Amino acid sequence: MSVAKIKAQLLSRIDTNDLMEVKKVNRYCELLELDIKCQKAIEEEGVSIVIENGSQRFVKSHPSINDRLKLNAQLIALEKSIIFKPEEKEETNGGGLI
Repeated sequence: MSVAKIKAQLLSRIDTNDLMEVKKVNRYCELLELDIKCQKAIEEEGVSIVIENGSQRFVKSHPSINDRLKLNAQLIALEKSIIFKPEEKEETNGGGLI
């Protein structure tokens, strides 16, 4: 997944003169990059980690899993708040009045 391609697609679907919408798209892409970094950390270190505290050992889920859940919630909220331009429909002259 290319964040640059997603950003270009999102920017093409909003009014780029509206700076708040541009800011939302930029923030969305920043969160996507953080999500990718968290995913890489989980892939490299595994979904669970071992915590050692003196003679005690604990196995717990990777902290990035919770971070990804929070990022996902923020991404969904941002997606819902972005105002997209109406999709352009192809005009056809089949069966229409002239």
